[in-house]
Amino acid sequence: MYLGVVTSPCYGRVEKIQIKNEERIYEWDPLFMIKADDGHEEMILTGVSGEVESLEVQEGDDVIPGMVLAYIKEDLYVTGSD
Repeated sequence: MYLGVVTSPCYGRVEKIQIKNEERIYEWDPLFMIKADDGHEEMILTGVSGEVESLEVQEGDDVIPGMVLAYIKEDLYVTGSD
């Protein structure tokens, strides 16, 4: 099992969580909406597919850059060589 980590890119507040624990997600699905301290909204996506292992924040939580928002149990596809 490999855990992917989704982190905040900015200072702000979690406005919307678009995933749930144990939910299946796919590459580039929107996961979180963060309202940055400078007022712009930041959509958080991930480059992995898998299952949400745990959510580490709730709507309304303040976040800082690098803060863990969620852990994702990634799907790993191993291809053999011919």
